[in-house]
Amino acid sequence: MLIHPKIDPVIFKIGPFEARWYGLMYVISFFCVLFLTRYQLKERNLTHLYPFLENLLFYSFLGLILGARLGFCFFYYPDYFLTHPWEIIAIWKGGMSFHGGLIGALVVGYGYVKSKGQSFLWWADLIAVCAPIGLFWGRIGNFINGEIYGKPTSLPWGMVFPEGGSLPRHPVQLYEGLVTGLLLFLFLWSLRKKEWAPGTKFAIFLISYGVLRFLFEFLREPAQSFDLIFGWMTMGQVLCLGMIAFGFLLLYLVRMRTFQKIF
Repeated sequence: MLIHPKIDPVIFKIGPFEARWYGLMYVISFFCVLFLTRYQLKERNLTHLYPFLENLLFYSFLGLILGARLGFCFFYYPDYFLTHPWEIIAIWKGGMSFHGGLIGALVVGYGYVKSKGQSFLWWADLIAVCAPIGLFWGRIGNFINGEIYGKPTSLPWGMVFPEGGSLPRHPVQLYEGLVTGLLLFLFLWSLRKKEWAPGTKFAIFLISYGVLRFLFEFLREPAQSFDLIFGWMTMGQVLCLGMIAFGFLLLYLVRMRTFQKIF
């Protein structure tokens, strides 16, 4: 049995300002995706697109933060936040949703790309093969905070978390960081030079991450404030099913090639 190291989530504090490890993980994720996407542009001799990429990632990152917070509030705890709307902006208290962040980033990114007359799916492919490395750092941030821990386990690497009682639990944050972060990144990165129709790699990311996350949800301690759907399915799994379905729909649309102008 292991004990969570109880890392102080605050790196340093100056007056009312606090620099937190979780926020730092978001910053590291942003620059990792930026570096890896720039690398792909360099491989294709498209370095003149660096400024466009930087603007796209910046605006998408803002959409991600907004979407992640709104997703957490209204996907998981709608009753509470509808009656305490002033708490929605309290990001420093924690609470971000991957699926909400993905939706926010896609909406803002799509708007920016299309406003410049570019192909959204082409850019989505470029960024999608890098995205899992950002997920890796996000899960490290969850581990530091001691949140999103798993169900009780008797396995020797079970860990006692500060907020999880006295029972050792699955360190799901580390599982997901390894599998949906590093391993999925290595898989998608190996596909980056494939000359497939735009949108194919993005669809593969949606499907593969959706399936893996769906499976890991079985090990998580459910955190939502309402009953499990069908008595066993979490809201995270419902959102993953939507993500998987959208991925397969996108693959179909890509094959049809009649929707390229829209995307």
